[in-house]
Amino acid sequence: MENETSAHPHEYPKAVVIGLGLIGGSVALAIRARHQVHITGIDVHEASLRMAKALEIIDEGHTTIEESVQNADIIIIATPVSKTFEMLEAIARLPLREGVIITDVGSTKGTVMAESERLFHKKEATFIGGHPMAGSHKSGVQGSRGDLFENAFYCLTPGEEAGVSEVERLKRWLNGTNARFIELDPNLHDLFAGSVSHLPHIVAASLVHQLAELQQHHPVLGDLAAGGFKDITRIASANPVMWRDILMHNKHVLLPMMERWQSDMQTIQDLIEEGNDERLQQFFSVAKNHRDGLPSKKKGAIPSFYDLFVDVADHPGVISEVTGILADKEISITNIRIMEAREDIMGVLRLSFRKEADRQKGMDCLEAEQFSVYISE
Repeated sequence: MENETSAHPHEYPKAVVIGLGLIGGSVALAIRARHQVHITGIDVHEASLRMAKALEIIDEGHTTIEESVQNADIIIIATPVSKTFEMLEAIARLPLREGVIITDVGSTKGTVMAESERLFHKKEATFIGGHPMAGSHKSGVQGSRGDLFENAFYCLTPGEEAGVSEVERLKRWLNGTNARFIELDPNLHDLFAGSVSHLPHIVAASLVHQLAELQQHHPVLGDLAAGGFKDITRIASANPVMWRDILMHNKHVLLPMMERWQSDMQTIQDLIEEGNDERLQQFFSVAKNHRDGLPSKKKGAIPSFYDLFVDVADHPGVISEVTGILADKEISITNIRIMEAREDIMGVLRLSFRKEADRQKGMDCLEAEQFSVYISE
């Protein structure tokens, strides 16, 4: 991979993406969609480099950074946070092109920004923290999509070293993401992310741990958890290395939140022991009202899954009938699950789509064929 290049790469601006997973590959595709650019991928796994090259995500690939970053116009670090620190240290030791912009895609910003300001203070490079709040059920560079960030929030944390012109330049580089850019103070970003993403991941993982312990004594519990429980804890399937790093680097935010969470659980435990049904109902009512008031058609910090539920009769060929209708309209689904199908009872198909527009098209064409379909918000 070391010497593979596109024709006349010197004619185009140079982008370097370090870390060719889902996010790094998708950023590269988004950049390519709007810019004539030569993209170099850096990854320790040569298989990822070969795949990215075959999918035309990158023009060339390397397993080390030294040669590529020195001539880069933009450097995107798309690695776990602990690895991001290593990359920043390595990049700071190299001569860089004047005016180069360096950014990352990590879920924590405070510690990264502090380190970048230490390393790049008064240097030719400008570091601007970044966090695209989007993801997918797929992983790896093979799951990369140029539209992964469409309408998602893309947080930027410029820090003290970056001026307005540098921030605008980074936005132009990333305009192919079609994301909604929002500028935040790094510590405020970590507070927001801790509340709507990091703590929920901890809670989901703890629920799965509790299930696993009970399942050792009651194996049937796994079958009962296949429906709603699996849905509400799906975020526990995220990359363990990434989440280890997030917790370690956002602990100053998460520790007080976890104390509050534990206090809330103790309050609920006390209410149950007291038999205080009025306050228990109030607890759930307040939560329901607030949750129902949250935006339902916007992307947030936790990746959305665009599901459509279809009532189907229990007869042979009904699933192929539904998928055939979608295929005729060239509407792709990412997953399909039979939620209930028993004799004399309507079954329910849950169809998962890549984006909201696909789900709406699917809903329209299935309704036109007299299927009963609905969305659960």
